[in-house]
Amino acid sequence: MNLQSATSTTSFRVKAFVISLLLLLAIASFVYTQYLIGQIRDNERASTELWAKASAYISVEQYQQSRMQLQRMQQELDAHPLIGQELKNRWNSVLSRVESELSNAGLDFVANEVIINNLFEIPSVVVDQDGRIVHHRNIRDSELDEGLIDRYAGVNEPIIFLVGEGESQEMQMLYYGNSALVSTLRFFPYIQFGLLALFLGLGYASLNSIKRNEQSKLWVGMARESAHQLGTPISSLMGWIELLKESASDNEYMLSVIHELENDVDRLQTIAERFNKIGSEPELKVMRAGPVISHVCSYMSRRLPQLGGKIDFKKDIEMQAKVDLNEQLFSWALENLIKNAFDATDEGYVSVTSVANSGILHIDVEDTGKGIERKLHKEVFSPGFSTKKRGWGLGLSLARRIIEDYHEGKIYIATSNPGSGTRFRIELPVKTEYSILEL
Repeated sequence: MNLQSATSTTSFRVKAFVISLLLLLAIASFVYTQYLIGQIRDNERASTELWAKASAYISVEQYQQSRMQLQRMQQELDAHPLIGQELKNRWNSVLSRVESELSNAGLDFVANEVIINNLFEIPSVVVDQDGRIVHHRNIRDSELDEGLIDRYAGVNEPIIFLVGEGESQEMQMLYYGNSALVSTLRFFPYIQFGLLALFLGLGYASLNSIKRNEQSKLWVGMARESAHQLGTPISSLMGWIELLKESASDNEYMLSVIHELENDVDRLQTIAERFNKIGSEPELKVMRAGPVISHVCSYMSRRLPQLGGKIDFKKDIEMQAKVDLNEQLFSWALENLIKNAFDATDEGYVSVTSVANSGILHIDVEDTGKGIERKLHKEVFSPGFSTKKRGWGLGLSLARRIIEDYHEGKIYIATSNPGSGTRFRIELPVKTEYSILEL
């Protein structure tokens, strides 16, 4: 398992744990909220039934016959000529107290003022046995329609109660909906889940940002340390090359070999300088990209052993287009693409082409090699990703940083399928004066 695979596995486990924790919290919140809603709805139904009972109570005059007899007794007492006024007052006081107890004014007050007018604040509609609305509470007149009763019936089972007495007694039905508290609580789990998801997203973005910064610092540190370590042997090689030149001054063949060796040492020096510049702001200059691309292709064609006969190296390069370029860093990125193309190809060809179109310079590196699965098209640019047994997985990651971060261009896989080769594409913005002066 390579570095990228191990990192991906660990990252997947962390993400799965965090997502599972989020789902667990959301489910627990939803279950507990539903429990609270159930408790509140039970209390609201009890309050609604109490309201219905109070409405039925105040619709009937209690102990009507007995109270009428007491009133007649008071009238007869007042009209009796033989009873003195003091005795009449005493008996009237007793009869009034009895009549008051029969009427139970205190209970009337509780039913009418406390329960009816104050306790019950749930939206409700009372209909008679013919379905006509006789009363409604906590509902605007504009909301009253036939659909409202059906909606309430679907939310809560209606409460049936009787009003009046005797022949005037009739059945009424109370339909009621959910209070504002219950309606609000129903959305609470979704709001909480949204906040948790937002928190998770912000945390995930922050962790990714920290991770990228740490990776960037790690690669910069490794690159500069590599440049430092290369400095001493390169200086020694330069000294040995000068000694070889002096000892082989009359041998043309040896001088040609020494010349190639000197070119390679210069190349090592260039690579060390590239490593040392990683992490610092590169200096870009307006120049023709074609000669730089051509030089890289020429150098790679002389150095790659795969060119022994099975692989053709083709190039078709636009020589006039000017772009903002750091020659050393851009050459490094292009070399990585060409080297990868040869590593992936056993036979066939590797081609480098460039063309300017609509203000963009397109540089394609194409091979007829193994190809890349579509699901890995973005992953190949991640630090540590490699399909090679000894690969570090840094080449394409550094190439993307050079092209996209430093040159404000794009690098991506234009086409690739397993067994049919791969075409990488670099896009760089062409300087505007090219379209006017260079044509």
